Amino acid sequence: MSSAGPSIEPAAGPGDASPSAPWLEVRGLTKNFASIRALDAVDFDVSRGQVHGLVGANGAGKSTLIRCLAGLVVPDAGTIRIDGEEVAIHTPTVAQRLGLTFIHQELNLVPRFSALENIMLGRRKRTRLGIVDWRATRRDLQDTIDRLGITFSLEQRVDELTVAQRWLVSIARALVGSATMIAMDEPTASLSPAEADRIFAVVRHLSAAGVAVLYVSHRLGEVLDLSDTISVFRDGKLTRRASRGDLNRSSLVREIVGRDLQPEAIADAAARETHRAKSAQAALLEVRELSHEPAVHSVSFEVHRGEVVGLAGLVGSGRTEVARMLAAADRPEGGQILLDGEPLNLKSVASAVASGIALVPEERRSEGLFLDRSVSFNLNIGDLKPLRRVSWLPLLHGRRARARARQLSEQLDIKIADLGQPVRALSGGNQQKILIARWLTRDLRLLVLDEVSRGVDVGARAEIHAIVGRLAATRDTGIVAISSELEELVEFCDRIVVLADGRVVGEVSGDAMTHESVLALCYGHAEEHLEVTA
Repeated sequence: MSSAGPSIEPAAGPGDASPSAPWLEVRGLTKNFASIRALDAVDFDVSRGQVHGLVGANGAGKSTLIRCLAGLVVPDAGTIRIDGEEVAIHTPTVAQRLGLTFIHQELNLVPRFSALENIMLGRRKRTRLGIVDWRATRRDLQDTIDRLGITFSLEQRVDELTVAQRWLVSIARALVGSATMIAMDEPTASLSPAEADRIFAVVRHLSAAGVAVLYVSHRLGEVLDLSDTISVFRDGKLTRRASRGDLNRSSLVREIVGRDLQPEAIADAAARETHRAKSAQAALLEVRELSHEPAVHSVSFEVHRGEVVGLAGLVGSGRTEVARMLAAADRPEGGQILLDGEPLNLKSVASAVASGIALVPEERRSEGLFLDRSVSFNLNIGDLKPLRRVSWLPLLHGRRARARARQLSEQLDIKIADLGQPVRALSGGNQQKILIARWLTRDLRLLVLDEVSRGVDVGARAEIHAIVGRLAATRDTGIVAISSELEELVEFCDRIVVLADGRVVGEVSGDAMTHESVLALCYGHAEEHLEVTA
């Protein structure tokens, strides 16, 4: 796929710097979180105008490095130098002042503000009377807009723009802030091929203008084509630094995984084993050719009663999109979902719950919990009907509600001061238990867990796994579990279905279900639907 792309003229100054002279130098950077060493004496360089690819499995250390550079995490040891001078980056404001800008996958934009207002947030020109001079603001911004080739109206609200257009708004904001390095985290994860091609063109032109781009992606094809240098992280260490042309796709997968694997043989053997074990049983859940562009393409798999099935995949693989369609949070554009052999035509989350399907969402604090309401309220909200004083009135029996909440909190060992305590004050593990507990009062047939134990300590994680296991074993509930930590899925799932670029690329179970085999499928079987051209 080719694209003319925007015309960005090389900037005076940075573009003239020697590409071999590092602008950013990291030496011996180390960071521990309790007993986990997230970064282990990392040495890392970025030069002006360089596209530097950053790759590695989830938990390899990439995010921790970026958070240290962004001033969100303070390293335990090591130094950071910019233009040869040692700096201490304790806050995001310091990072921005030093020319470091970070564009995360969840774009940090104000939805109801216009594109112009977002780009110039905090940098608007004002008259002597303190009124925003929008004419002068637009005039100062015009060069940046021309350089990025932005053609949509800057008066449009951000929530009316496409994801690709929002990325251009974020890049424009970075350039207005005089960024010397822009870090992009999974920029094409939610983009169509045409939109992704547009971002590739911008990356190349930014590089030509002397702006360094730190490019973080699980899509190895685009990393190989775009990057001047690639750094590979594994287990908190920078294990390989390669220049353009030193690695191909298979060798890069080997660097990320740590050894050679044969994912085809693993997947075929596991699929045969699973088929033999389950062929005599009718499936509880059948997903047939499920699609929702651009994230999910013809996904098919089954879940049996009492079975815990993991959905594994890298960022942008389509895991969360599939989970949301199963629970009717989003509507499929194609394909079919069957429960106990009956096709489902779910029109809302409420209709999914009525059918015995519940979702514990990825973002529990923003999508699952009523943070300022009580423990009792959050536990009981899953099924209010038995608590009504009169069946046709929305009045609850307080004593009955408290008794049920107390029973659920004791059943799942939820640690609280009292039932009236706001959920906001609880630990992540106890919040996650509440999200699961609220569905235990219903006749639950399928529970979908998106990020089973994100932000949960080791002890609480083991407790959640035990709860999920008991739910599957004692109630014959089918479980679909998603986790960014592959070790977690290997730990407590019966099978793991692997997604890459919105498609099922393999399935593992039994002895073949290891961290390495799943990771090899994630990378080795990913069909690059994006074609990246120079």
